[in-house]
Amino acid sequence: MPEGHTLHRLARLHQRRFAGAPVRVGSPQGRFAHEAARLDGRVLERADAWGKHLWHHYEGDLVVHVHLGLYGAFTDWDLPAPDPVGQIRMRMTGATHGTDLRGPTACEVLTPDRVEAIEARLGPDPLRPDADPERAWSKISRSRTPIGALLMDQSVLAGVGNVYRAEVLFRHGIHPERQGRSLDRQEWDAIWADLVELMQVGVRRGRMHVVHPEHDHGEPAYAADRPRTYVYRRAGASCRICGEPVAHAVMRGRNLFWCPRCQQ
Repeated sequence: MPEGHTLHRLARLHQRRFAGAPVRVGSPQGRFAHEAARLDGRVLERADAWGKHLWHHYEGDLVVHVHLGLYGAFTDWDLPAPDPVGQIRMRMTGATHGTDLRGPTACEVLTPDRVEAIEARLGPDPLRPDADPERAWSKISRSRTPIGALLMDQSVLAGVGNVYRAEVLFRHGIHPERQGRSLDRQEWDAIWADLVELMQVGVRRGRMHVVHPEHDHGEPAYAADRPRTYVYRRAGASCRICGEPVAHAVMRGRNLFWCPRCQQ
């Protein structure tokens, strides 16, 4: 599932390419046809994101809510528009560019009050300038839940997924099964600051770069088109720092990776 930096990167791209002008909106697949007809020809006022949720704000107080889920993706193209291929839920066409959305978990038109209701259920997003890390700390500092689960709870912290969860805990030597309330404020402040920096790098580069330059060597990444990670998807491989085999378990239905020596 795409992590928060992907949605913020999309929001910036859509803001640059479509905002401030009328947008043609269609649904070649047909599942979004009624909603698309309400939007077609309206001005896209702005695009932004909160965690893993993308918002397209149109004139007339209509907001498109997109959650990519596991399989959703946008495909971009330049005019002239290509013939629709596959199951395109939503097609947006601007003055010079277009984009096709396929396979999202959610693609719906909401009113601003419903957007506010969704955002009210989300924790602070490290990529938003209005984020308040105190809101997350107030929950973490009182919780017996493992920090590895709390970081993935979107009502505690929005936008963090499996990769950032595994890597930020490794970078700070924190075992994922430590209870949230066992962290001190200094540890939380360091985690938050690191997430802000790492996720901003992800927005700029379009990839999650989590390994310090001095450690970025040796065994290649888990996939050919991905930067190296410290522990994510490296179960049984040697830790890049201490050589201990990376451990793996399942926590609340998601794969969990850590180094038993570096994260005692």
